[in-house]
Amino acid sequence: MGDIENSATGPDRPDDAVQAALEGATAPPPPAPPDCPHCGLAQDRRPTHYDGHWVFLEPGVVVATHTVPPRGRWILTPDGRAMNLWDAEPLPDARCRIAHRAVCPCLPREDAPSWVTALRQRNEHRAQRLFDLPDAWGLSGTG
Repeated sequence: MGDIENSATGPDRPDDAVQAALEGATAPPPPAPPDCPHCGLAQDRRPTHYDGHWVFLEPGVVVATHTVPPRGRWILTPDGRAMNLWDAEPLPDARCRIAHRAVCPCLPREDAPSWVTALRQRNEHRAQRLFDLPDAWGLSGTG
């Protein structure tokens, strides 16, 4: 006899939904734009191994895995899906991605290494440029 408690199909399997939420795999699926709903910055949206769940990875950021706190380490599997390494001990030369939520300027700050804080500050400046246009551009609707 097999385990029938976890045999539900589709994106709403209870275990998948809970695990995806714990890992931050809460990005809106396509066809929604791959923009962070909090700061508006474009992200690298990847499917996860949790059916129907997607994660935003910080675009262009690949770092030494040992510099990322456990549970914040994401890798891309050969099929293009993102997988969180949780507490797995990284190999010496391993590299990984980080979730955007760790460096989103609009989400609560977590204890993090200084390079994560620097990325968050960079994103804060990028997000401000999206919305704080100079008055001289005349985009206020009064010109």
